[in-house]
Amino acid sequence: MAKGARLVKKAMGFDALFKAFRRSDTAEIGAIDIAHQDQTFKIALKRNGAARRFTLRVRGATGDIVLTMPTRASLDQARDFAQAHAGWLASRIARLPQRALIVPGAKLPLRGVEHVLRHCPRPSVRRGPVWIEEIDGVLSLCATGEITHFERRVIAFLREEARRDLERAVRLHAAKSGRRPISLTLRDTSSRWGSCSSKGALNFSWRLILAPPFVLDYLAAHETAHLSHHDHSNAFWALTKSLCPQTTKAEAWLKAYGAQLHRYGGKAGGATDSPSAG
Repeated sequence: MAKGARLVKKAMGFDALFKAFRRSDTAEIGAIDIAHQDQTFKIALKRNGAARRFTLRVRGATGDIVLTMPTRASLDQARDFAQAHAGWLASRIARLPQRALIVPGAKLPLRGVEHVLRHCPRPSVRRGPVWIEEIDGVLSLCATGEITHFERRVIAFLREEARRDLERAVRLHAAKSGRRPISLTLRDTSSRWGSCSSKGALNFSWRLILAPPFVLDYLAAHETAHLSHHDHSNAFWALTKSLCPQTTKAEAWLKAYGAQLHRYGGKAGGATDSPSAG
């Protein structure tokens, strides 16, 4: 038995150790620090009963690093593997999109079109807490109120716009497919752009409102098609493409630019390198 496993065995006993590993197919067991040149990377460790090899992933939306390892692998083996790939980690992290704060003067895409963010504490005409206006020939997303609530108000506006567009798109696709969802929920996930539960509940990332309309429409069609085919069979893809002829174009856009949507504002929750549709 490897050194790391022996140390655990002394504290827990083999039976307790085995049961602990069996509690979940995937369990987070802590973290290690790896140094590379002038950088230090914190790597979360996860044991996976189905894993046959070590796998390193950098979460595109958060920059977090996760090392998945076989159940019986030792911590020393995990550290050696991570250290051997420290150069790859440095390169991958250097390519991550830089965070873009939601603050006055910053730029943010809305339906794929760049808008300048403006703080307007006392607008001359009451239009609600957030509105779109062309100022000096520049499309602007304006927010009123206290500056400390600027980001919160902008995100609330974006979520409402996303809900409006997604509800409209899902309604149209559901009418064509003959299957309607039981609910539609918006979240700030980074592992998937959308998902469909076995009961027919649809979930979407509100950040789709930042992408061009054909991308949001594709995700609406993708998840609506799952109401009829809860898999990725040929029948599912045939239905998706019939609902959204721009499926291929939208998938290519997401692959090339999807990670950029997570740049804006606060960090999203857990994810893999490239979010997908469920």
